[in-house]
Amino acid sequence: MTIATSSGTYTYAVTGSQNSVRELTVINDTSNFVMQYQTNAWFDEKFYVDDPASGEPRYYTYRNTDSSDDMNIDFYPKPDGVYSIRFSGGFRNADLSDDSVSIVVTSDPVLHLAVALASRERGETGGTSTQEYFAIANKYLSDAIAQDAGRHPEETIFYTP
Repeated sequence: MTIATSSGTYTYAVTGSQNSVRELTVINDTSNFVMQYQTNAWFDEKFYVDDPASGEPRYYTYRNTDSSDDMNIDFYPKPDGVYSIRFSGGFRNADLSDDSVSIVVTSDPVLHLAVALASRERGETGGTSTQEYFAIANKYLSDAIAQDAGRHPEETIFYTP
């Protein structure tokens, strides 16, 4: 996915993202370098406390969503011309609304939680208690979260306003 900037505009919609894209790399293709992520607080200081600079964009942050629920991205410095910004990443799973939607997460936690819920509903466990099935499902979920957090540690840091 690529965004073409224009002079003086620093907020851009990632069209079609539906607020579900997770970037892996953001590259300023025009100037050939990887852009750095900064927090919203850092951007607020640059745009609202300091006088915002203009130049080739080097930093980005996620701001909010637009009326189409597409993610908005801010760039700093404000672009002083046309730059091609490339996002390399993936999309989070869509809502499981019907049978045609498939999951894009590891299936083990989903499978084991389904078994636990079925054992609670039907009681046919073949000797394994429902609580044990829930413990197994929680272990698979915990492992999947830990593996994802290891790949994306920046998503485990939360700031209060």
